[in-house]
Amino acid sequence: MTAAAEDSIAVIGMACRVPGAADVDTFWHNQLAGVDAVRRYTAAELRASGLDEETSTDPHYVAAYGHLDGLAEFDAGFFGYTAEEAARIDPQQRLFLEVATTALADAGHDPAARRETVGVYAGAAASRYFLFHVLPSLPPTEWEDAIPGNPPDFVPARVAYKLGLTGPAVAVQTACSSSLVAICQAAQGLLDYRCDLAIAGGAAVISTQQNGYRYRQGGPLSPDGVCRAFDAKASGMVFGNGAGAVVLKRLPDALADGDHVDAVLPGWAVNNDGAARAGFTAPGMDGQSAVVTEALACAQADPDSIGLVEAHGSATAVGDAIEFGALCQAFRTDARRFCALGSAKTAIGNLDAAAGVVGLIKAVCAVREGRIPPLLHFASPNPEIDLETGPFYVNQDALPWPERHPVRRAGVSSFGLGGTNAHVLVEHRAGEHSPRPRRPLPRFRRERHWIEPMDPRAKREAG
Repeated sequence: MTAAAEDSIAVIGMACRVPGAADVDTFWHNQLAGVDAVRRYTAAELRASGLDEETSTDPHYVAAYGHLDGLAEFDAGFFGYTAEEAARIDPQQRLFLEVATTALADAGHDPAARRETVGVYAGAAASRYFLFHVLPSLPPTEWEDAIPGNPPDFVPARVAYKLGLTGPAVAVQTACSSSLVAICQAAQGLLDYRCDLAIAGGAAVISTQQNGYRYRQGGPLSPDGVCRAFDAKASGMVFGNGAGAVVLKRLPDALADGDHVDAVLPGWAVNNDGAARAGFTAPGMDGQSAVVTEALACAQADPDSIGLVEAHGSATAVGDAIEFGALCQAFRTDARRFCALGSAKTAIGNLDAAAGVVGLIKAVCAVREGRIPPLLHFASPNPEIDLETGPFYVNQDALPWPERHPVRRAGVSSFGLGGTNAHVLVEHRAGEHSPRPRRPLPRFRRERHWIEPMDPRAKREAG
């Protein structure tokens, strides 16, 4: 069974900038090819970046990061900013402004000629740029003037202002699950007729230095810079910088208007783990299981109809075991090894507030193209994970969508520090995909707009 069309949401546009890829097509190609886009830095590159010798030679310093090319570059003129204004805006806001604009163009919608009410739902990480670049460069009397350009509260409002959008502009802050929660909020806003079109997603610049981090035993970061989700050697993740956005519309309206439909969202859910976990930062199995179960019920989808779960994939031994256990609880079925496990984090790092939307974009491409990308860095399963008798399997090469699934359907999970969980169902429906050509995408000029850190503490930011 599937959800009724009137209660489903169409994905009609997408855009992203992630490690190793400046657009969705390149990202998808990399996922299929199993490209590890996490960058490993040489000693010479660390010295050239200005990292002090004490940090770079620390045996616990891991010189790996999900590097994003062009982080300092922005087309200020395209959006009507002066160079000075652009330099004071957090790169997360600049990234999301560009991907939101691109996604809207990918959807074939020109905001200048719009007739719909367009909403924006987005999240971002805390502004390191403000702390380590903007504040040290300004006298205290000018700090207040720089505030609107930096806190994540203003990410959706900036898009609404620059593109002239009059629907809800809602900032969503739930840590790593922010952008997938934003997608759920946008989908519900569409069903509630708060807007006719919605841009949803997120951006994250966790480090403006982008050259590594200091490993701490028992922490969430990998000791060798490799993210091995669900693997026996899983020992942590790697952070990365990036941004993504999708454009959503009520499915009946999208079909009536002849929009290009990449995929359909028939169900979604958001919850919190509450107190049923070991601590505030610990994951909760019951909460994760419940959010997947609720999304499946919302979509009227049987668990054995799911061909892929794009998992949160924390790549920690405990986190992976909890997530796998939660999925098994939600997928109560006698069927075996019918659903692939995936995690984009193994290839590009954890993009924090942008992780969920990037996972959704991957799932949309998978159901649209009928291909399941491999899970990178997987050799043998976590001992707490049973891949032999349960519903899940791991593929190490790209596979065609299994023929046993008449409808290509995937689930996407994202779990935030603090316990806010989100799960979204994504599916391909034959006959609901118009081949209408899209508008040309904007081509932004790449000009450097960056405030160099004046405070030596910024040199130690990556640690």
